[in-house]
Amino acid sequence: MSRFPVTALRSVAIGTPDLALSERFYTQVWGLEVAARQGEAVYLRATGADHHVLALHPCAAAEILSVTFRVDAATDLEQLGERAARHGARVQSGPAPTGEPGGGVLLELAEPQGGVYRFVQGDALHGDAGERPDRASRLAHVNLNSHDVDAQTRFFEEGLSFVLTDRSKLMAFLRCNSDHHAVVLAEAKASGLNHIAFLVPDWESVMRAAGRLVDAGYPIGWGVGRHGPGDNVFAYFVDPVGFVVEFTAEVLQVDDGYRVRGPEEWVWPPGRTDQWGIAPPKPDHVKAAQTAIAYRPGAAR
Repeated sequence: MSRFPVTALRSVAIGTPDLALSERFYTQVWGLEVAARQGEAVYLRATGADHHVLALHPCAAAEILSVTFRVDAATDLEQLGERAARHGARVQSGPAPTGEPGGGVLLELAEPQGGVYRFVQGDALHGDAGERPDRASRLAHVNLNSHDVDAQTRFFEEGLSFVLTDRSKLMAFLRCNSDHHAVVLAEAKASGLNHIAFLVPDWESVMRAAGRLVDAGYPIGWGVGRHGPGDNVFAYFVDPVGFVVEFTAEVLQVDDGYRVRGPEEWVWPPGRTDQWGIAPPKPDHVKAAQTAIAYRPGAAR
């Protein structure tokens, strides 16, 4: 197995125009727990070891603020920043100890298409990590919109040492560990956030978690189904302020022997949107939500 300097997706920070509403949704409905508060920000954990997987910040509009990755202890953060900078990124801060919840040493980059990527080393982990049926244990992946998927893919490969696992007509799937993908890049007119995926233990947990959301008044936006690239089971929802979030499970595990497949191999029969053939076509309101969340240039947290 290849050695990856970046070892996992840890968390995503988002801005919400209604912090109290977003906190209620992600704690009382989605199933996360408050790990910490700092100023007006709320840091939410899943059931796994990550200190937090989602950070909520008050903003005038729904925005993606940053994506944070965990870095291997042996990785030189300064060299990682220099390599990323050679491929178009700009170092905004660090590496330096961070005073935000979870701690650790943090490097923050502004990447070429407008996002803020952060890389943390030595952050705190929860000692009570585990799995609970129909509750998220960690983030599975973040899907980012890109106005130039091929260029953004090269940045992840050459600047951050990710590996391309599959390429469909509209999306590139990239990994930094044995998960088929930690990052998905989706073709769009403007760069930003497409959706955030949360990992639950198994396909039945996807079904039960989806049922919990439906009971709470949040209909399934797309799914339930099984994706092609990654082979994972999915159910998508739109949160109260417009973010698209996904419950997923059974992500394909791969190694260096995995054969990358291209767009010509990832084609569904007419009318089908998943492997099982039971997921209906994605509704227009979900498609719109998946392209509505923009980056806030220079945002941090």
